[in-house]
This record gives sequence, structure tokens and C-alpha cells, in this order.
Amino acid sequence: MSKQQNVTADHEEEQKETEGSSRPVVNRAEVTKRKKDRHMTASTHWLFQLRLYKRNQGRIIRQITFAALLLTVALGAWRLSELAHRSAFKYAVPLAIVVIGGWIVYRLVNLPRFADFLIGVEAEMTKVSWPTRTELIRSSIVVIITIIGFAVLLWFYDTFWGFLLHHLGL
Repeated sequence: MSKQQNVTADHEEEQKETEGSSRPVVNRAEVTKRKKDRHMTASTHWLFQLRLYKRNQGRIIRQITFAALLLTVALGAWRLSELAHRSAFKYAVPLAIVVIGGWIVYRLVNLPRFADFLIGVEAEMTKVSWPTRTELIRSSIVVIITIIGFAVLLWFYDTFWGFLLHHLGL
């Protein structure tokens, strides 16, 4: 798209915004500010917001996701501290990584697209019919017996073919 087409598209968008709103647009800077606000998640501005997206929806799954991602960051920082030889790098850099990574993870679980996904996951998890304790035990026993049966069958096939090929000289 050429520069002239971009300018035309922006001008048309400005006119749509002024026609659709009850208050008139004061100047071009205000229109630009509104565009930035709309596209905040497309850039790094989402990192510096303090508000939570859909605060009370998907709370449990967001907390679990936050904890898992923060644990991953903390384990990476701990591993980095194990590799460092100087005390400043051994403690300061990993601590900074945990703090910065924690903030990024916190903002990530509040990013609208990601938060909506997590809210959807929690909604679907409430629809699942979970087995009772006795059903769970019975199903686990069936799975364990089936795995043992397949292991014995594969051991038998391996032994048979190994014996046969060994005696044939192959």
C-alpha cells in the first residue's frame, strides 16, 4: 500500500470516528491517541498497564498459569546462578531476571487474547464430568494391566524373533 493510500485510509477512519461519536474530535492528536489505545496490545505498551483484564473471570486458571510460568523463569534463573562464578552475577542477575520475568508473566496472563483463552479453558473445565474415586481406581487398574500385558507380549515377540534370527545365523 502506498503512502497516499495510507493517508486516505487514516482520513476515512477519522471521519468514521467523528461521525460515530457524539462528541466532535478536537484535533488529529486525539484521534491518534485513541488509535494507540485501541492497538495497545499490538505493541509493548501492554507491559506498562496496571489494570487487570476481566478481573474476576478465569481467576484460578490464570493463577495456576502465572505460577507455572513464574516457576519456569525462576528455574532458568537458578540454573543461570549455578553457572556464574562471580558473586554479583551469581545473585544479582538471576534476581533481576526473576523480577522482570515475573512482571512480564503477570502482564502476559492479563493480555486480552491470552486471558480470553484462559477464561475459555476454565469455562470448559467446569463442563467436564469428572469420575468418582472408585471409577478412577478401576480405570487406572485396567490401564496398568493393559500396559503390563502389552509389555509381556512385546517381550515375547522380541525373544521369539531374537531366538529365531540367532539360530538362523542372521
